[in-house]
Amino acid sequence: METILTTTASKLTIFHSISSTKLNSFSRKFSVGFSGNKNRKKATSLKQGSFFYLPLRVQASASQAAASSTEAEPTKVGTVPSEMKAWLYGEYGGVDVLKFDEKVTVPQVKEDQVLIKVVAAALNPVDGKRRQGKFKATDSPLPTVPGYDVAGVVVKVGTQVKEFKEGDEVYGDINEKALEGPKQFGSLAEYTAVEERLLAPKPKNLDFVQAAGLPLAIETAYEGLERTGFSAGKSILVLNGSGGVGSLVIQLAKQVFGASRVAATSSTRNLEFLKSLGADLAIDYTKDNFEDLPEKFDVVYDAIGQCDRAVKAIKEGGTVVALTGAVTPPGFRFVVTSNGEVLKKLNPYLESGKVKPIIDPKGPFPFSQVVEAFSYIETNKATGKVVIHPIP
Repeated sequence: METILTTTASKLTIFHSISSTKLNSFSRKFSVGFSGNKNRKKATSLKQGSFFYLPLRVQASASQAAASSTEAEPTKVGTVPSEMKAWLYGEYGGVDVLKFDEKVTVPQVKEDQVLIKVVAAALNPVDGKRRQGKFKATDSPLPTVPGYDVAGVVVKVGTQVKEFKEGDEVYGDINEKALEGPKQFGSLAEYTAVEERLLAPKPKNLDFVQAAGLPLAIETAYEGLERTGFSAGKSILVLNGSGGVGSLVIQLAKQVFGASRVAATSSTRNLEFLKSLGADLAIDYTKDNFEDLPEKFDVVYDAIGQCDRAVKAIKEGGTVVALTGAVTPPGFRFVVTSNGEVLKKLNPYLESGKVKPIIDPKGPFPFSQVVEAFSYIETNKATGKVVIHPIP
């Protein structure tokens, strides 16, 4: 038997076999660890050359997307298998704990959830910290299928789901609380189950790769700005402006919140990139200490972990929002809460092209190279988001 899923955005047809063998439960299957099976097949090599690549700053226009969607046929959804391919780990540690498995049980759908056929997923710094056991006291039980960000197609809906139906193209951050009980079944798999309230319709002008790179980062950017009380006419300094969150903070501050002035830091090679996003002042952190500049700001958005320096760059009465590292008053720590309503609110800005997803030019990484993708994001040198695509 075969399941056939035809996506409108990328016009790819994905085939995957379905086993008729009844599977044991996920927890029983991996209770003794997945590394013991010596006969486990290795991941099939996926050729990057078969799929397109996204230029860092070139995005499809709304008119092009509209024409494409008009020509494309509606998404077709077939039978959902009982097992799937996935990446997982049964112990905390470095990238070497990541293992590929072809026979992971497809997660059950609760009444308020939808089951998504994953087309693309993205990595975030929190994925690496979770795998390293940095918050294992509040993590879900091992083994874990990692991944927060997802873009894909709804293939099954729970009994209480009202907004979405089979065939809908959606995107979102599947974990409501990033550090508190994130799901055991993440997005680095063929299927993932997600609460309806955490999802939004995929923007019509974006493909799955672009959409997958947005949810956690754009929600973090938006909610962090809201928490600071940022509003029109205020100034902001963004630390690590070329990163996944920082690149979106720059755009949202300008296009959504009406910032009077946006400054951002990066290495020398990304200064022009910052300006292309809307930064009025691009600061080369390899040459200048931002806290020593005479200009001060209403808000500093610290996406790199330099709060002790950031508090020296704010005006009197200003504030610092810190995503990582130690916090120095008046700075405060912020951890995003996933919310599909935020994505829906921002969809018009994405569909108009005022806010653009930024995908690291080294990607997308194919599903067979998840280990390489983790290694790359953990260098802290990625520009924009690291995306995994295609997923079988």
